Amino acid sequence: MMKGITILGSTGSIGVSTLDVMSRHRDKYELIAISANKDVNGLLQQCLRWQPRYAVMADPDSATRLSASLQSERPDIEVLSGTEGLSKIASLPETDYVMAAIVGAAGLLPTLAAAHAGKRVLLANKEALVMSGRLFMDAIHENQAELLPIDSEHNAVFQCMPANFSSGLRAAGVTRILLTASGGPFRDKNLAQLQDVTPEQACAHPNWVMGRKISVDSATMMNKGLEVIEACWLFDTTPASVQVVLHPQSVIHSLVEYTDGSVLAQLGNPDMRTPIAHALAWPERIESGVERLNLFDVARLDFYPPDNVRFPCLRLAAQAMQAGGTATTILNAANEIAVAKFLDRRIRFTEIPRIVEMTLEHVSSGPASTLDYILQADNHARQYAHEAIRALAA
Repeated sequence: MMKGITILGSTGSIGVSTLDVMSRHRDKYELIAISANKDVNGLLQQCLRWQPRYAVMADPDSATRLSASLQSERPDIEVLSGTEGLSKIASLPETDYVMAAIVGAAGLLPTLAAAHAGKRVLLANKEALVMSGRLFMDAIHENQAELLPIDSEHNAVFQCMPANFSSGLRAAGVTRILLTASGGPFRDKNLAQLQDVTPEQACAHPNWVMGRKISVDSATMMNKGLEVIEACWLFDTTPASVQVVLHPQSVIHSLVEYTDGSVLAQLGNPDMRTPIAHALAWPERIESGVERLNLFDVARLDFYPPDNVRFPCLRLAAQAMQAGGTATTILNAANEIAVAKFLDRRIRFTEIPRIVEMTLEHVSSGPASTLDYILQADNHARQYAHEAIRALAA
């Protein structure tokens, strides 16, 4: 039976990889709707090739341009805009699976809409869980939605978990989750060298092809900090039960340790099409297009503990998760502002964690019990982060 797919963020790396996997299984999946922020040409080309029923531009002006461009060749494609349009395509009756691949806080509301609509949510937008953890998980459970992780690490953990892990990790015999991290492009640089890092250097990940924001997060290791928070919500555990392990080869994507001493690992080439194919077909398996792993070419697998002095974002993320409430919302908001300013060459690479820490210290956290509280905390944190940046520049 054909499954209807909506891709939130179809012109990004995850969206493009999802379409690549789908192209290999035209008999299984139908593209219902796609979206982008401002990439009109990218979404136009996808519309012409895939002929979805809906196309959404988050930016209203871009939606107007896309609609005009489609009039001559595909006037039947309905063009929508803004958060309302994104939430609509995430909850369409004809959509079965939603690939949530919008980067950052912008993906929260449409991803929540998919959960409330009872969809299979393929979660590549970790910020949705980081910002609204309990609220998001409650929406999944209360609406009988399915949640399958797309981050390679969490997908690997999911694959290594026993079938009954939702009853509690201890009851299922799980003692620890080990999240692997490549260490990014600056794994071996000292602190003095990090002062003058450029955006181009930070975005040059040694193993993965990713967008600019997540590439910087990988370079600061904030990405791994956010993944620790995400793992806690996905697998109902605490930061004390999640260990980060530097693994430069990015072949082991994560591991799960059991009470009897067994450690199960998921291995594969560093290609996001593997977790995407897994989540699309689960509990079955389908061809992903990923090159087969050759262990003789890999030859060796190395592991190191992370350096929290070089990568303070790991510590900040763990502290925010431990604090609970909207602290993780504040952490994420400050990081998004700081990374954007770094990419605009307004601040140094080493100032990213400073801005995040200043924001966590000055913006009070509270209960993350309602969406309004979460969005207010997000807004306050962004305002303060801008003030912190101005203070550093003074």
